[in-house]
Amino acid sequence: MGHVAATFCFNSFLSGAGADTGDSPSSLSFNRLFFTPTSVSPLFIPKAFNQSSKKHISEYPFSSFQCNSSKQKEDASQNFSGRSKDESFYSKTMDHGARSNSGRSRSTAFKSVSGQKKANKGFQVDSKEQQVETSNLQDATFLNAVVKVYCTHTAPDYSLPWQKQRQFTSTGSAFMIGDGKLLTNAHCVEHNTQVKVKRRGDDTKYVAKVLAKGVECDIALLTVESEEFWKGAEPLEFGRLPRLQDSVTVVGYPLGGDTISVSKGVVSRIEVTSYAHGSSELLGIQIDAAINPGNSGGPAFNDQGECIGVAFQVYRSEDTENIGYVIPTTVVSHFLDDYERSGKYTGFPCLGVLLQKLENPALRSCLKVPSNEGVLVRRVEPTSGASKVLKEGDVIVSFDGVHIGSEGTVPFRSTERIAFRYLISQKFSGDLAELGIIRAGSLMKVQVALTPRVHLVPYHIEGGQPSYLIVAGLVFTPLSEPLIDEECEDSIGLKLLAKARYSLSRFKGEQIVVLSQVLANEVNIGYEDMSNEQVLKFNGTRIKNIHHLAHLVDSCKDRYLVFEFEDNYLAILDREASLVASSCILKDYGIPSERSADLSEPYIDIIEENQETEPQNFGDSPVTSSEFGFDGLLWA
Repeated sequence: MGHVAATFCFNSFLSGAGADTGDSPSSLSFNRLFFTPTSVSPLFIPKAFNQSSKKHISEYPFSSFQCNSSKQKEDASQNFSGRSKDESFYSKTMDHGARSNSGRSRSTAFKSVSGQKKANKGFQVDSKEQQVETSNLQDATFLNAVVKVYCTHTAPDYSLPWQKQRQFTSTGSAFMIGDGKLLTNAHCVEHNTQVKVKRRGDDTKYVAKVLAKGVECDIALLTVESEEFWKGAEPLEFGRLPRLQDSVTVVGYPLGGDTISVSKGVVSRIEVTSYAHGSSELLGIQIDAAINPGNSGGPAFNDQGECIGVAFQVYRSEDTENIGYVIPTTVVSHFLDDYERSGKYTGFPCLGVLLQKLENPALRSCLKVPSNEGVLVRRVEPTSGASKVLKEGDVIVSFDGVHIGSEGTVPFRSTERIAFRYLISQKFSGDLAELGIIRAGSLMKVQVALTPRVHLVPYHIEGGQPSYLIVAGLVFTPLSEPLIDEECEDSIGLKLLAKARYSLSRFKGEQIVVLSQVLANEVNIGYEDMSNEQVLKFNGTRIKNIHHLAHLVDSCKDRYLVFEFEDNYLAILDREASLVASSCILKDYGIPSERSADLSEPYIDIIEENQETEPQNFGDSPVTSSEFGFDGLLWA
């Protein structure tokens, strides 16, 4: 099976590591086009790129998990490596020089375009994807609005949550949109400690500030305070959503040189697309123009010089050519409107239901659906607004008056159809939507509040730094995709991995808390080999999240600290001995504090009594793999 990769388009300069080239084919995977310190991705440019070296750049092996390059771990469980049997929507985190995103790729993957500081390999040359220099466009005014982005990243170390990873740098593209603001990709400035931009034809770099980042839509808003930077600047104008076969020109600062470069092509397809960085599905424009490392965040133009979107990822394999993706202006406008409304990015909402297509006539007849329309509600997320309105077995036949086909699509423009999720993505968080549903054969109208999806295991950590709690050398932290990425699926274990992939949050704020490792000391003798185990209870009380665990430990007056794990495994510590040993353990391991700063805040119980669910089911609300794998099933 041909190896396919979708990449982000910015260049990453990483220190002190070589590229990991391992890959193994598996099922479909969509990953962000983003580079890490120890691996080379097709859309990243090495800072110390060796122009004389024409070696093949290794296809970055994107999968749902990335392994520590020093361990050279193979994937242990391909069945649990994605959100879906056919599609895995996972965005990678940037690793420091001692670690790499060396997870194995699937047969299909989205990649980022970046490079490493000490990459030993050159770039991949494809005669059909060569970038063309702007020879006949040198005087085009709109090119001057495109700038080069230089970012220094310092990502958290999720395995050692009290510290940061080694910093690295990357380059990408951005463009002026007026009002002293620039637009680029979120993955270009993720975990940034410094962002600088440079205009075309200028030798001065100006410090930029990140105003907002939209992880799901992979868009970031920047500003530059220096008035000198904006002298003579003309912002770009946004154009309409293009038509199929419309000409498109991608502009940016990709691999192969330092000056601005363009590539030309046409619009190949417009549909709801997997956004690798945000692990979301939004409207996307597929083009055949070359998109390479460094193009991330650069604009795509139509023939009138209007910006029709932002380049952000590509899809590559041995069986496909010239498949690039652009974030359309409809998604960009939603992001900007959201920022103007709230002063921050609040996210794209979802309906919060698992749906099944109704293409089978017998199925429609049994559900008393009179015509070839509608989708069946299979499950309702407990944290969604729909949980108060919809029930399993309902059939949704319309959304805000727009009829939904039995295959889960709605009319789009004049002669096209598009996934039903597109209508939801046009809404803002907190908006109401009117649904037409058939319940037990009766047609009715209901109002549903739309909110962003709550992930039990988050793809990105709010604030950038993970929470942690150390009790007598036992290190507890919430399970997250970046932690799984660092630890590798084989060390996480299939049971916990399955729960992370297929469980739903029962309430807002719920977390899967794991014992990530044990810092050996006399007080914890016998527990040293424990790692990546979910802790379920403390002294008989079921744990809701990491802050709740910290509160329970602080308020404990019993002689023993009793931690209960999966399969009734116990870890029991003497409370007084633990208090005495804690300071010594922190000193021996060079750890500044026994807990993250957020856990020092007073604990507030986030669950009201009438929201309490059966305690034995916390963190254990499984969604079967078939619900993610069948083509007839979809989330909205």
